[in-house]
Amino acid sequence: MDIAVIGSNMVDLIAYITRMPAEGETIEAPDFKMGCGGKGANQAIAAARLGADVLMLTRVGNDIFADNTIENFRKNGIDTRYILKSPASSGVAPIFVDPESHNSIIIVKGANNLLSVEDIRAAADDIRRCKLIVLQLEIPTETVYAAVRFGADNGIPVLLNPAPAQPDLVLEKVKACEFIVPNETELSLLTGMPVDSEDDIKNAAAALRDAGVKNVIVTLGKRGALWLAQDGTEQHFPPVNVAARDTTGAGDAFIGCFATVYVKTGDVARAITAANHYAADSVTRLGTQTSYIDREAFTRIYPEFAQIGE
Repeated sequence: MDIAVIGSNMVDLIAYITRMPAEGETIEAPDFKMGCGGKGANQAIAAARLGADVLMLTRVGNDIFADNTIENFRKNGIDTRYILKSPASSGVAPIFVDPESHNSIIIVKGANNLLSVEDIRAAADDIRRCKLIVLQLEIPTETVYAAVRFGADNGIPVLLNPAPAQPDLVLEKVKACEFIVPNETELSLLTGMPVDSEDDIKNAAAALRDAGVKNVIVTLGKRGALWLAQDGTEQHFPPVNVAARDTTGAGDAFIGCFATVYVKTGDVARAITAANHYAADSVTRLGTQTSYIDREAFTRIYPEFAQIGE
């Protein structure tokens, strides 16, 4: 097994709008789509489509969305033994996308809030067989902290995507991660530092590195990505210019691709480069998981990444 994703799943309810309504106003949206999402699920699906063997540890509800979510994992080749049903609603995410591809998202965690430390213990033998643990923050923070400790105790590198941003996240409890991969907003909340300029971003990333995080990778959207490492590496990766239609899920595409290439090659720079391209490709299509192409399609567009899933 390559990757254990311990995290969330959501049902995405996506409205494509002309503008946000004012308070008390009702407006018509020209289009609507429903799909499977959630940061953990998105990252797992992206990794699996690119050729990684993925185990998913998550909780779904006891409603009409649960079986569809499980079947979506299964048809994408993900190990579903630890997708657990709970006496709660499934997580849902209403998403609003404007004509400029900007999005606003509301999440209702539902059963994701019930993913527990005990669930990690129950899956421990299989998680130990994985080469990388991938985490986000749509599950209880105590479960995230336990997963970081589990990785450290068992010699498994951990990647934390600190999203959605949470100001109460305790850096001391996650600094053992091999990788922390925030965007600019998340970086600012993690460090309490400004991110208004390139120098600000570098200084904030350096603060995470100096706190003990081995690798800090900041995703910068249209400006690419920045990598700072304990060995003194400091590298900016330029953006891949595309005509964006919908940026929803692009960060998760980046994480899924990065995780896959890293476990296959051990090459951080190559993994970031591939992830930049994969995330850029995803924004040229509508939706979250619906925008993630498989390895064959990706390497047809970018043949330089032909071996990422082998």
